[in-house]
Amino acid sequence: MVKIGPLELPDFPLLLAPMEDVSDPPFRAVCKDAGADLMYTEFISSEGLIRHALKSKKKLDIFEYERPIGIQIFGSDIESMVDAARIAAEANPDLIDINYGCPVKAVACKGAGAGILTNIDKMVAMTKAIVDAVKLPVTVKTRLGWDERTKNIVEVAERLQDIGIKALTIHGRTRQQMYKGSADWTLIGEVKNNPRMHIPIFGNGDIDSPQKAKEYKDRYGVDGIMIGRAAIGYPWIFREIKQYLQDGTLLPPPTIEERFLSCKKHLEMSLQWKGPKLGILEMRRHYSNYLKHLPESKLYRSQLVTLNEVEEIYAVLKEAETHYLSIPGLMEKVTESMRQPKSIQEEYNPTDFQDG
Repeated sequence: MVKIGPLELPDFPLLLAPMEDVSDPPFRAVCKDAGADLMYTEFISSEGLIRHALKSKKKLDIFEYERPIGIQIFGSDIESMVDAARIAAEANPDLIDINYGCPVKAVACKGAGAGILTNIDKMVAMTKAIVDAVKLPVTVKTRLGWDERTKNIVEVAERLQDIGIKALTIHGRTRQQMYKGSADWTLIGEVKNNPRMHIPIFGNGDIDSPQKAKEYKDRYGVDGIMIGRAAIGYPWIFREIKQYLQDGTLLPPPTIEERFLSCKKHLEMSLQWKGPKLGILEMRRHYSNYLKHLPESKLYRSQLVTLNEVEEIYAVLKEAETHYLSIPGLMEKVTESMRQPKSIQEEYNPTDFQDG
């Protein structure tokens, strides 16, 4: 069992990363179905919350079936972050998470997200102020450092633990790297194996298969893994990793029926939560991944990302599902295609979203 304050998680929990414009309630629902143990909201601007901006307030929506769930906030002003943490706590999440990891220019260059990695004293002061302000467990997600010369995560982890955070997630890149290159878990392992550390340490970065999850678990000894890009359009990665860790079995990929069932549930919940116009628009980013590895998927995808009527979208999904179910031996070919090793950078475009 892994404990984050009073919150109890199973051994080696799998966490869904907070991703801007991705980790909303509809997406979280399908990931929960597939076995995610702990999820987070999209990261929420502290300035937006204290100014009661509609978009920021909407991101506070959490549902009982999602638990346990954390609300993640970001910002550069300590007072605003404290006020935002109090507002977030009123939504009754299981924990408050602070984003010190987002590398995008619009966030980091204003001193928020990974931008605070240039001022560790301020990071510690901000974190302590939030810990003191709320009764919920406070956790942090961050990176190895700002650049290659400032990989000070071992020191940072100790200081954050000392002022009361209950868990730490580390993305194995610097801010300078953005999402390029391979994540380096060496320092994540050093933090976990530091005898001074006693809070859970979760690793994040490039986990895109059950085999890699087990390899990194065994090599670095982390308490759990956070998964981001690899879950987009493929929430089943959670159940596949769990099964492989349990007995070494590689589960077959989801059936055609499972793919379309999840896709339609995702769409339905998107429509309910966002309304028809925005629900249709923001669902478009997910279709290519739900259809990935299926032959002639471009034909259906090109329709799904241009249609604006709900009935027409469901009709295309039904047509596509019927078509794929009629192809003999399709799943064997899909399985073979999916087992071909590929870089995670080839699978996902990091500019499509901001990883909170």
